[in-house]
Amino acid sequence: MLILRLRPNKRKHPNKTYSVVVAEKARSVSKKFHEKLGSYNPYTKELQIKADRVQYYVDLNIEISKTLLNILKKNDIIKK
Repeated sequence: MLILRLRPNKRKHPNKTYSVVVAEKARSVSKKFHEKLGSYNPYTKELQIKADRVQYYVDLNIEISKTLLNILKKNDIIKK
């Protein structure tokens, strides 16, 4: 089963950023994922994402993590 989720990049606390990825739900995202869809910086609230690919996975009824779902709704990428 696939899920859209945030993957932490290898940075320390003050500049920590995240990648938006499609990964297996049962597997750790730090090891392996299917596709990288974008990035998110929580400090500047900057979201760079491939909206067409996100919509493709939403149309396939792929599960989205709660945190990522809130970010996508706030930036009007998806409407649920």
